[in-house]
Amino acid sequence: MKRIVSLNANGIRSAAKKGFFDWLKSEDPDIVCLQEIKAEAIQLSDPLFWPEGYHCHYFSAQKKGYSGVALYSKEKPLALHQGLEHELFDAEGRSLVADFKNFSVASLYFPSGSSGPVRQDVKFSFLEYYFKSLQDILKQKKTMILCGDWNIAHKIIDLKNWRSNQKTSGFLPEERAWLDQVFDSLGFIDAFRMVDHNPDQYTWWSQRSKTAFENNVGWRIDYQVVTPDLEKKILRASIYKAKRFSDHAPLVLDYDL
Repeated sequence: MKRIVSLNANGIRSAAKKGFFDWLKSEDPDIVCLQEIKAEAIQLSDPLFWPEGYHCHYFSAQKKGYSGVALYSKEKPLALHQGLEHELFDAEGRSLVADFKNFSVASLYFPSGSSGPVRQDVKFSFLEYYFKSLQDILKQKKTMILCGDWNIAHKIIDLKNWRSNQKTSGFLPEERAWLDQVFDSLGFIDAFRMVDHNPDQYTWWSQRSKTAFENNVGWRIDYQVVTPDLEKKILRASIYKAKRFSDHAPLVLDYDL
């Protein structure tokens, strides 16, 4: 069995202060995918950010205090791939892939369009570009687990206030239709939904509202998306909410790998 944790840390140093690495030690996953680390590796000299027993890799954004992803694994990767061969998206540190013997894992941070039309256009460009990457994964018959903050709630079950958010970035018809293509046309699988069909399962709560988390007014925008060959390998899924390390919650999945 392999346990994989994914979390948008909203600043890895901030998450550390809130006890994330203490929790990680007790959770003892095989692989950890982090997004929005908001730090360069040179700023993470404290051994805390290089947990014992893991091979730790960081891919930071060029802009300080912005974006970036990380991936920890107990098993040493056979190969590591930073970026998507796209100047803008790689400058923003949005993809880190580790290859292991029988499968690969990606830590992904999709752009947000919530700050306005310019960034929404960047998000649409990313979706178009990354769709080609997804097609390539299938063509090459790779076995992959794509972890991260995809910044899209797929269906109305995936956010509390869906009626009032139909014109909001993250739940736009075009974004949801893109995920329809990923799951229905390409055949990728939303691993969480394969084993948990319950409503009110969210991974992010807006910090603009002081009561969003307490009242569970959230969005499910963090995913572990797997290639079709892993459909029968998904064992369990959970969202850890007992302690808060970020405005997102860790998404935990167990696989028969």
